[in-house]
Amino acid sequence: MGSVGRDLSEQRRSESEDIALRRLATLVAEGRPPSEIFSAVSEEVGRLFDCEFAFVARFDPDGPAFTVMGIATDVPDMQVGWRSELDDALATGRVYSTGRSARVDAAQWPAPHTSIGDMARRVGVVSTVSCPIHVEGRLWGSITAPSAKPLPPDTEERLEKFTALVATAIATAESRDALARLADEQAALRRVATLVARGAPSNEVFEAVATEVGTLFDTDITIVGRYDDDGMATAIGNWSASPGGLPVGTRSAIGGNNILTMVAETGKPARVDEYDTASGQSAEIARREGWRSSIAAPIVVEGRVWGVMLVPTKRPEPFPAGAEGRLGAFTDLVATALANAQAHDELLRFGDEQATLRRIATLVAEGLPPEEVFAAVTNEAWRALGTEAVGMLRFEPDGTATLVSQSETPWDPPPLGTRLTLDGENVVTKVQRTSQAMRVDDWSDSTGAVAAMASVLGVRSSVAAPIVVEGRLWGTIIVASSQSEPLPRDTESRIEQFTELVAMAVANTQAREQVTVLADEQAALRRVATLVARGAPPEDIFAAAVDEVAGLLPVALAAMQHFEADDTATTVASWSATEPSPFPPGKRWPIGGKNLTSIIRETGRPARVEDYSDDDPIGATAREIGYTSTAGSPIVVEGELWGLIGVASSEGPLPPGTEERLASFTELVGTSIANADSRAALNASRRRIVAAADGTRRQIERDLHDGTQQRLVALGLAVRAAEASLPEDSGDLRAELSSVAAGLAEALEDLQQISRGIHPAILSKGGLAPALRALAHRSTIPVNLDIAADARLAEPIEVAAYFVASEALANAAKHSQASRIDLSLAQRNGRLMLAVGDDGLGGADPSRGSGLVGLVDRVEALGGSISVESRPGDGTRITAELPVEAEAAQADR
Repeated sequence: MGSVGRDLSEQRRSESEDIALRRLATLVAEGRPPSEIFSAVSEEVGRLFDCEFAFVARFDPDGPAFTVMGIATDVPDMQVGWRSELDDALATGRVYSTGRSARVDAAQWPAPHTSIGDMARRVGVVSTVSCPIHVEGRLWGSITAPSAKPLPPDTEERLEKFTALVATAIATAESRDALARLADEQAALRRVATLVARGAPSNEVFEAVATEVGTLFDTDITIVGRYDDDGMATAIGNWSASPGGLPVGTRSAIGGNNILTMVAETGKPARVDEYDTASGQSAEIARREGWRSSIAAPIVVEGRVWGVMLVPTKRPEPFPAGAEGRLGAFTDLVATALANAQAHDELLRFGDEQATLRRIATLVAEGLPPEEVFAAVTNEAWRALGTEAVGMLRFEPDGTATLVSQSETPWDPPPLGTRLTLDGENVVTKVQRTSQAMRVDDWSDSTGAVAAMASVLGVRSSVAAPIVVEGRLWGTIIVASSQSEPLPRDTESRIEQFTELVAMAVANTQAREQVTVLADEQAALRRVATLVARGAPPEDIFAAAVDEVAGLLPVALAAMQHFEADDTATTVASWSATEPSPFPPGKRWPIGGKNLTSIIRETGRPARVEDYSDDDPIGATAREIGYTSTAGSPIVVEGELWGLIGVASSEGPLPPGTEERLASFTELVGTSIANADSRAALNASRRRIVAAADGTRRQIERDLHDGTQQRLVALGLAVRAAEASLPEDSGDLRAELSSVAAGLAEALEDLQQISRGIHPAILSKGGLAPALRALAHRSTIPVNLDIAADARLAEPIEVAAYFVASEALANAAKHSQASRIDLSLAQRNGRLMLAVGDDGLGGADPSRGSGLVGLVDRVEALGGSISVESRPGDGTRITAELPVEAEAAQADR
């Protein structure tokens, strides 16, 4: 029964604790103030644990002490806000030391007792349990339950449930406070930012920032200070919570161990929590004013520590951790206001400068001559920079610089076109060597021709910036002053804007020239390529390529040579500015010595020669004529070195890149030679095939005529003889023999037709004209003949023309429904012209089994062509064109 009673008592106690925890959780969830939560927790703990008194305490951050934040019962001299040092009495001290729950009985209390210990003894406390309150990872305080009787063993575990609720309430309250503080801070920043955005005067911004910071940090005074070049800091804005304070204009020397010096030297926020060990004039002012601690943040303008925001306080408590970092947002606004004020004049100057640059850019865009752009640049830069002189130099390949433009100047400058040797060590030679902007603030140590001219003109300081055109150093713009003060530090960056426009003008001019050259070159290449595509004879392409090269380049000679197997080179095409050409077509030159032909033959690569020797005919001829420079590119045909195209100048070196430009033409020439060789090989192969086929046809025709036809004739005669020798009463046998004889005659006729289709005998015996007449005679449609060419031609030509006519007549008979066919044969300009036309239906498609497709290869193999015209309703006309002489002769071979 006793056990049951204890279980029931434990259950009721647990239920009471759960109800209490739910009540407290509801208060926390409702966002009740922490003080109300602390009091409610103390009341619940005191009631549930039957304590003499229970309290919530916050540990002080600066030492072993605590402050009562909530208490359950009225205890003499102990109430909310009561503070006491910590020891092990009531276990609170142990929680502070260990961060864990603790239990202390009266017999364990240390001596001497603290005030809290004495109080516990007076009210009869014999046992105490204390549990830590951890808020977001830090030890905030404790809940303590003192009792006049021993506390149960599970008291720590039960009490820890209440500390979790207290921690949640504290964290929630702190979050609300932090959020409110952040909102106030952002509102303050917006108010200051609005002033800055409106362009308010700097002193108004300084005062606004000081006021907002003082209010936010709940401090006594705020100061905006400026670091001066003389090592002093000056107060230029302030706010004070009470009359007095540090007046604007107060100055303090930088140095010693103090907050102004720390910020000045590190450029970072800083804090001083006590001034006992501080030193320097700033520390003396702080002690005089009664400051206990300070925070400060730098004001950084364009990368330089310009000043400081200083926030001191007279309260004993230091500023919260991280407070100095929060100042940064305000100092950034001060820096912006200062930068805006400083930028105002620069903005006006920038606007004028941009207008100047736009005027020059317009000149560049209009494509004015470079010299006009140069003059505009130097004069506009002279006005924009406010200096005494601006000049422009162009770097030459021979190590000199040419004066191409100069501004107005009070001096007596050298004339345009003056050349200066780039020697010694001076601002111009440094730019030439490094391709970077350079300055000289004292010319006394400079040397060389440029330095000598500067000395004559009285130049004291200069800045020079490179002009880089498409990655290549072209020249420099140089700014000169005779004043004792150096040129402003931003002169380099300002002058570089002008050099970019000069570079653009030069590049545009070069680009226009290059576009013109490229367009001419592409047009020339297209003309040569058209000849190649049309299959023009190589000799025509050679001559065209040489003429086009001569028209593109400033040359006195352009020639093409072919390397022969006997170590000679034959000129195959030539153009010369003088007559007769020193390198005429057909002339052979021995390969050897130091000349363009020999070098390209040896290396197979483009080459240039500007120094000739007399030990070879080509070099001697070039020297005699007065050629000063030659260049050439190899012609390669299917991987083999075939020859070259070369050019020569009699007026100094050929332009850079001449060899590369020639390569475009040599590629076309190589292609044309390869194409011509391929066509020749293809045509020869096709002619051999046609000739072989015709020979086979002739052989078959002879075999049929001399063999099979003769046997058929003999059999027919034998059958007729047998028929004649039969008795007169052999009627049936006679009829059979007569039928066999007739069949043999018909077979013989069919065989003769086949024989004529394979190779007409009449063509071999009588020629093309009689063969065409025979075809016309056998046609089922009347044929009008117009034969104006009776002379015998090469057999392949006659065979091709015969089969074209035969196929055309056969097609007309099968498909045209024509009433008349016209067939003509004539010779014009070395070509045989055969035409077959009808008045039939038309609409014939030669690609669909007309029989002419097979004849195209035969005709084209002989260098001829076939065309078909067949519009619906307008009949069909087939025209064949064949060579008469040259191709015919080749065909015979």
